[in-house]
Amino acid sequence: MSTTSKRAGQSSERNLEPMVMPLLAWYDENKRSMVWRDNPTPYHVWISEIMLQQTRIEAAKSYFLRFTEEIPDIQTLADIEDERLMKLWEGLGYYNRARNLKKAAKVLVERYDGKMPADYDLLLELPGIGPYTAGAIASIAYNQKAAAVDGNVLRVVTRYLALPEDIMKMSFRNQVAKELVRIMPERSGDFNQAIMELGEVICIPNGAPLCNECPLRGECKAFHEEKQMDFPVKPEKKQRKIEKRTVIILEHGNKVAIQKRPEQGLLAGLWEFPSLEGRFSGKGLKKRFNTDTKIKKLHSGIHIFSHVEWHMDCYRIFLDEPAQWETDLLSLENLVWVSFEQLQRDYTLPVAFHGFRNQIFAEKGLSGR
Repeated sequence: MSTTSKRAGQSSERNLEPMVMPLLAWYDENKRSMVWRDNPTPYHVWISEIMLQQTRIEAAKSYFLRFTEEIPDIQTLADIEDERLMKLWEGLGYYNRARNLKKAAKVLVERYDGKMPADYDLLLELPGIGPYTAGAIASIAYNQKAAAVDGNVLRVVTRYLALPEDIMKMSFRNQVAKELVRIMPERSGDFNQAIMELGEVICIPNGAPLCNECPLRGECKAFHEEKQMDFPVKPEKKQRKIEKRTVIILEHGNKVAIQKRPEQGLLAGLWEFPSLEGRFSGKGLKKRFNTDTKIKKLHSGIHIFSHVEWHMDCYRIFLDEPAQWETDLLSLENLVWVSFEQLQRDYTLPVAFHGFRNQIFAEKGLSGR
């Protein structure tokens, strides 16, 4: 840590200790009801925390209910077919999270009789579980004194102490976790949830924090120095690469062509509408596909990944026969023809394609979920 943050760390007993009681009192009065919070079994905490890593709470609720209704325990998760698991996860994105859930479930069945171990270090050995998730499970489900340091927690702590450290550095995150464990009360699960909740609804990430509603403003250095927006400190994001793509929706009667992506790389192993690099006009596609069939352009779309943006045009091509066209753009042997009802029920499309799919579903009276 820097000299400045070392001094802050050395005085953290004076600075962090006062947050505990007002934070818990605020949480007792203001905590939101959530299905996983109201019934915090180890399994529920685990599934919810994995879902919430890249998903807003309100959006995650329906997914959690649907997921746990069909997969109520670890044994069922270990046994579920991959395609069904992906379909239940569809829309949440970052599909490796779901794959790691199943991998971890298999380990839990083999080593722990299908139960989550009540031990932070053992939890860390499971696929897809890092320090934050292990801390959340250990503290919320088992009431162990373990820190769960996410972006919300880092924002609250760095503003509370006016710490200038880069929050992306693991050394700093580890120091914050160590300090939180040191001052953690017996109600460890509630304490972790309280500080996360404060970061979500009061010490918010986008826009000015709601300091007048914050139970910690009396001791918050950033508040008293009027520097709330200076914290937390993050490195500048690298500019994302922009890729232009043309999505092709081939239709024959009530069937549509989809293909599976490679097992490695972006959106690995998921189904997709075929797409081409670059942008094509409708006339250009007719020429390249050597067909006079009807082509209809859908609304364009943009999908943002962590490192790349897809800027997409999309065309529906209506075929009288599935193989009536000739082109070097797409391989016929990679395409699978399914009904729109099958696409809705059985096949997982990445969110990048949902806007196009839902335009057609709306026309056909089908739901996007």
